[in-house]
Amino acid sequence: MKLLVTGGAGFIGSNFIRYVLREHADDRVVNLDKLTYAGNPANLADIQRDPRYAFVQGDICDAALVRETLRGVDAVVNFAAESHVDRSLVEPDGFLRTDVFGVFTLLEAVRECRIPRLLHISTDEVYGSVAHGSSAEQDPLRPSNPYSASKAGGDLLALSYWRTHGVPVVITRSSNNFGPYQYPEKVVPLFITNAIDDQPLPLYGDGRNVRDWLYVLDNCAAIDLVLRRGRDGEVYNIGGGHEVENVVLTHEILRLTGKPETLIRRVTDRPGHDRRYSVDSTKVGQLGWAPRHPFAAALETTVRWYREHESWWRPLKSGEFRAWYERQYANR
Repeated sequence: MKLLVTGGAGFIGSNFIRYVLREHADDRVVNLDKLTYAGNPANLADIQRDPRYAFVQGDICDAALVRETLRGVDAVVNFAAESHVDRSLVEPDGFLRTDVFGVFTLLEAVRECRIPRLLHISTDEVYGSVAHGSSAEQDPLRPSNPYSASKAGGDLLALSYWRTHGVPVVITRSSNNFGPYQYPEKVVPLFITNAIDDQPLPLYGDGRNVRDWLYVLDNCAAIDLVLRRGRDGEVYNIGGGHEVENVVLTHEILRLTGKPETLIRRVTDRPGHDRRYSVDSTKVGQLGWAPRHPFAAALETTVRWYREHESWWRPLKSGEFRAWYERQYANR
């Protein structure tokens, strides 16, 4: 296959590109990425000279560029998105542009160019907070913040193009990912890198919010499986099957980094903070997928990666990141 991967310089996208090139020797990948603050060419430095890989800098909202990069492509995998809830609370317009209008631009181009498949990457956050049980693919969408609302909008738009125009769309909704190359604004890399530097770990509210953690390579394997075996017009949940309270996660990161619990800094909770996410992954399991990386071992591997790759994350925690971090946490 020849794939167009959008947002491939980001966290999950870069891990997915590397996974595809490793697992499918005859595949080729074109990576279309705008290179926003979270898009980092260094994420794919090890494959830049691979003849099966090509990079194009650009925006998925640029219809002409999208049509140009679609030439000869067998499938599109759309990772391109604004994805940080906290930023969506203060700068929602960028989320609507990329996560909704960008999806519309891709859908129109895929329809016009008759591309055989568009796999749209979404999130468990579109279901909203789940007090009991787990969300199934047919459950109502109840997003709680501009980020999850923009992702829900993109999902519904994609499904409407399947129902109305027959555009061959498939959607995956994964639980919280963690692993190498994750931009350090997210809780796992933020807490690991802050702990390494003996800096406070800003824990929201009472810390009892629950997330289902999924190692990024397990998500890549599931996405690849859905890409090749999933049914058009279907949604597939991808859950790690390991629910953890944020405070427990925080203590575990401190244990793995050998740092004291006095680094925990309780901060005012964010508005509309969902209490718990949980998805039912039965459907993708029926395709033959199951997570292969136990949470404890994967977290330990992740902590080790950030310890061994300071040259990757230290430059990221200056400039734009530092300004955002100060705005986000200075008065909480």
